[in-house]
Amino acid sequence: MIEGLDISIIAPAFVAGLLVLATHVPLGREVIKRGIIFIDLAIAQIAGLGVIIASHAGWEPHGVEVQLIAMGSALTGAFLLSRAERFFGQYQEAAIGVTFVLAATAGIILLANNPQGGEHLKELLVGQILWVEWQQLLMPALIACITLSLWFAKPVLFHRSSFYLFFAVAVTSSVQLVGIYLVFASLIVPALATIKITSNQRAFWLAYVLGAAGYGLGLLCSALFDLPSGAVIVWVMFLLTILVSFLKNRCNNLLSAQT
Repeated sequence: MIEGLDISIIAPAFVAGLLVLATHVPLGREVIKRGIIFIDLAIAQIAGLGVIIASHAGWEPHGVEVQLIAMGSALTGAFLLSRAERFFGQYQEAAIGVTFVLAATAGIILLANNPQGGEHLKELLVGQILWVEWQQLLMPALIACITLSLWFAKPVLFHRSSFYLFFAVAVTSSVQLVGIYLVFASLIVPALATIKITSNQRAFWLAYVLGAAGYGLGLLCSALFDLPSGAVIVWVMFLLTILVSFLKNRCNNLLSAQT
């Protein structure tokens, strides 16, 4: 075995990434179409605030109470943002940005007197994907199955205000697995790379492949070079997207030249 690689650690982390991508690829495409790019950051930060509040109360980091408070916080934020869509209209993105800043600064205030506050904030932002265990994947797997089933069986649900509720549930389970930065990258980067592809089926498959490659190569690089996994995965996913976009444009130019 290559030094630094431990399949018992890499495998559950990679599966966690695949579960995150399962819901975030279609949700990310919808986010870009709606023009509400920062909604994932806002709701992820609100869910993170719920985790901070629960930890502040002395509950176990992965206990049921923390899960419920994080979910309740995210659902409340999603409901308020769905109302904001009607109230602010074209200025909704600004309202989402303000919501993100309020949730982020509230977390900083709550952790101000905590000697481990900086470490808690880092875990929420960058995540601890390498420390994911198999039992932690059961609930995200269930959420992914339900979300995808509804997405293909009842797509109309995701074009109404209920979109925010599904979004909140998916993001809450993801942010506790991989952190806020990876949640944002998983939603936006693959979707942005494939947004101009008219065929939804092709776009979905390419987005999933890009995301999975980003998680796989990112985990390998972070293990081999002893670097923070979440940050490395974000960069690898981005670089793969740039490479694919370059190759696609190159092929299009060659085809245009031939015709």
